[in-house]
Amino acid sequence: MSPRKAVDQELSKERILETAREQFSRLGYRDVSMRAIAKALGYSPGSLYYHFREKADLFSAMTTADFDRLNELLHDTMTQAPIPGVDQLRMIFMQFIRFGLDNKRSFELMFLIQQPELDCYTSKPKMASYEKFSKAVKGCLHHINPEHIHNDDMVWLLFLSLHGFVSFYISSSQTFEELNELASLHVQLLLRGLQ
Repeated sequence: MSPRKAVDQELSKERILETAREQFSRLGYRDVSMRAIAKALGYSPGSLYYHFREKADLFSAMTTADFDRLNELLHDTMTQAPIPGVDQLRMIFMQFIRFGLDNKRSFELMFLIQQPELDCYTSKPKMASYEKFSKAVKGCLHHINPEHIHNDDMVWLLFLSLHGFVSFYISSSQTFEELNELASLHVQLLLRGLQ
């Protein structure tokens, strides 16, 4: 087996993305280089360029993968939850909070990074993910209070409320399990306001 092939097999995209995620989250996008990521992995920068053309390409792949995981979680919740209505909406909201608190670094890079030059890499998967969230929530709202079904502002406010909860706790060391009761209360108040 050639040395190049052995390196490629050992250095997976997932390993690169996880190391990059940690560095972007800790240092910020601008202060991270492909060379620094490669050094943290113990490989040459050329090994990274084999998988990603440039740092922005790596960042795009990372956030797209994270949004895919969030979308998959929403899909699984919709298929496992009871019929649309309050219970399904409760599950959607709780899973969104769980995702954010279980994946703090990912959530931060997906939603909180303030780098205008990265908008072209994050806006499309971000909007596609929000559209899936919006469609799922509207499907539940139809069974709770049909007046809300066409109220896009209502869905946006619900999203912002969930987003705000996660954002507040993102820098804390508390886990979802530790915040579960508080998250349940937050969701309960949101649901009560919809009925």
